[in-house]
This record gives sequence, C-alpha cells and structure tokens, in this order.
Amino acid sequence: MPDLKRLVALAVLACSFFAVCCGQRGPAAGQQGAAAELIVAAAADLIPAFEELGRMFEQETGVKVIFSFGSTGNLAKQIENGAQVDLFAAANISFIEDLEEKGLIIPETKQLYARGRIALWTRADSPLRLERVEDLAGAEVARVAIANPLHAPYGVAAREALDSAGVRATVEPKLVFGENVRQALQYAETGNADAAIVALSLSVTSKGRWVVIPEKLHRPLDQALAVIRASGRAVEAKRFADFINSDRGRPVMRKYGFVLPGEDPVS
Repeated sequence: MPDLKRLVALAVLACSFFAVCCGQRGPAAGQQGAAAELIVAAAADLIPAFEELGRMFEQETGVKVIFSFGSTGNLAKQIENGAQVDLFAAANISFIEDLEEKGLIIPETKQLYARGRIALWTRADSPLRLERVEDLAGAEVARVAIANPLHAPYGVAAREALDSAGVRATVEPKLVFGENVRQALQYAETGNADAAIVALSLSVTSKGRWVVIPEKLHRPLDQALAVIRASGRAVEAKRFADFINSDRGRPVMRKYGFVLPGEDPVS
C-alpha cells in the first residue's frame, strides 16, 4: 500500500510539472475572474527597461506582462519550435525578418523599437582602468566575458569591436562566453572574468565602471519586435508593442541608454 501511495504522489507531481512547463496562463482580456496575461520573449539586454515598462503597462491596462528573457537566437529557435509567445522583442532585426520569412509573425506588427549600444565593463573595485577596447589586449587582463556570438547579437557586436580595434587575435584566447549578455555581465560581476563587453542598458544599472564603445566599431544593433502569428492575444501584444514606442515608453528606453527610432546616438 505504501508503494501505491508513493506512485500516486509521483504521478501528481509529474502532472504539476508538466502544467508549469506548458506555460499555463490566465484567460484572455475581456474574460471575467482573472487578469489577462501577455507572454513576451525578449532579448536579455532589455531586462531593466522592459521590467519597468511591464509594470507601467499593467498599471495602465490591467494586462500582466510575463517576460522570458534570453539570447535572441535561442528565443527565436523556441518560437520556431512552437513556444507559447505573444510578442518577440529581438536584439537584432534580422531574427524578426527570419521569422517573417517563415510565416511566424504578423508582418504589419513588425517595428524597430531601439538601437542598442555596447560598453566595456569592469567591477568598481577592479584595479584595471580600461578605457578602450584595445586595452583588453594587455597582459593584466586574463579573462574577458562576452555573450556567445553563435546566438547573441551583443556577442556578435563585441567580437566585431575586437576585430575593428585590431585585437581579436590577442583577446580571443581570453574570451569566456555567457549564454546571453546578462550572463556575460554576471561573469565579470562575480570575478569570473576581469572585464566584459556587454549591453549599455545593463551597464547603467550595474555597480561597476563602464565606457561606451564607439558605434563605428561594430554593425548597428537595430532591435525590432513583432507579434507572433500563433498568439491568442495579438491585440494586447500589439498594444504593448505600441506602448514601448509611445510617448510614455520612449523615455524609459532612453533612460537605459537605447537610441530610439528617429534619434541619433550621443557618441
């Protein structure tokens, strides 16, 4: 009998785990008894900005925004594999265009929302005083963290900056790769890397020292979003997308160092 009870308990636990993994969500907007929920897959550089925008949007509309942050390439692959997502905010427009070619987004919802910048980051207590990408070639720098270029646009930009500065061959053996740009920053924050090339948007909320890397050293990080065709909440998703680019949303994005559509970079 104890064995039977154990089997029943394990079965209940397995069902609960399956339900969580399948992403249960509340009723759509307009249904009574529960608040609407919107699932947004977003690049990791957007964590501070989008979390703030999500709170503002919920206060204004009653729609709760649930974020899934990660590297753009991995998120795009999850969407291709049928992940339950309403809106996708990528760190590079090419991923949105690729999903459009595959018929996975609603084309008329595609829009640019920001241009990202990268920064050279060190801990506040670091003895290093790094001012330029070229400084990473110094012998005193043993490990440099960047996002994995295989699926993270910010990692691609970091590698391009090393190329443009003429130090990629020297710095390449020092590189440690984060799964996304947030993890790359964490490596440097925890001392597992001496420095990092990460998103400016994450640097401005950190406790470290950072220097903006000149935009001419890498291709533009033009970031775009779109509503996923399979979404059951396309109306709410489009509303949040428009909110990001609205007069209320743009100051928040600007605060975290993003260059907005129609604006020029400061440096």
